[in-house]
Amino acid sequence: MVHRLPVKIRVSETDALGHVSNISYFIYLEEARVELFRNLGIMEEIGRWPFILASTTCDYIQQSYFGQHLEVESSVSRIGNSSFHIDHEIYGEQGLTAKGKAVVVHFDFDEQKTKPLTPDMIETLKSYRGGSAVTPQE
Repeated sequence: MVHRLPVKIRVSETDALGHVSNISYFIYLEEARVELFRNLGIMEEIGRWPFILASTTCDYIQQSYFGQHLEVESSVSRIGNSSFHIDHEIYGEQGLTAKGKAVVVHFDFDEQKTKPLTPDMIETLKSYRGGSAVTPQE
């Protein structure tokens, strides 16, 4: 299953040329991740947040402009023992605009170390699995 998030480009998200600033794409990807977590039921209170972002990338394919509508499609591409990957594709009126990836790690903030994903988390993440996902080794 793919999670979809609609985005309307605001003027504050653009540069002097009127096209979307590079940093704005990362904000769209973050918003998509948070909404995906909410839909999965693994979004906790911000003070009890169980994940850290280990890596995020964005490849820019085409420019987008103020006033256009975008849609961020997100799916889980890999599930490991303590982390998972989310693939993002951003579509605009002209087609694929950008592609991103995030590596999210289950983290114990008290102990300051990673911890294994719970079986419930793994099952929940599988509902948005796409591509060639890998499940943890038993």
